[in-house]
Amino acid sequence: MTAISTTTPTTPTTPATPAPKTADPMAQMLGKDDFLKLLVSQLSHQDPMNPVDDKDFMGQMAQFTSVEQLTNMAASIDRMSSASQTTQSVALLGRTVSWKKDGDSTGEGVASSVDFGTDGAITIHVGDETVAPGEIVSVK
Repeated sequence: MTAISTTTPTTPTTPATPAPKTADPMAQMLGKDDFLKLLVSQLSHQDPMNPVDDKDFMGQMAQFTSVEQLTNMAASIDRMSSASQTTQSVALLGRTVSWKKDGDSTGEGVASSVDFGTDGAITIHVGDETVAPGEIVSVK
């Protein structure tokens, strides 16, 4: 009888493309879509003679569920933060605010309107000045 030697996979490898550099370290983490792609790839390329153990598969599914729930929670926190900033900015209308900008310019006046930019930036109009919420140092 002839012995059959073991084989090795011949799938060509491609060099990994480096992730783009971003200032936000959270942006470089894998998301739930990336995790699902990795899981599907692992399952489709597994050795039929040595399939993934049920416990390992269930562990990976639990990890995927955790990643998905963390992503959903982060989105909810972002929405709550935005709503809180909106409420706080609107509450300044008609109130006297003092501010200090980066160039050491200061001022004081009555908040007359609030703008919500398309990029999510909130600005408060005080007389002829436009002030960001983070520049306000006191409210009377």
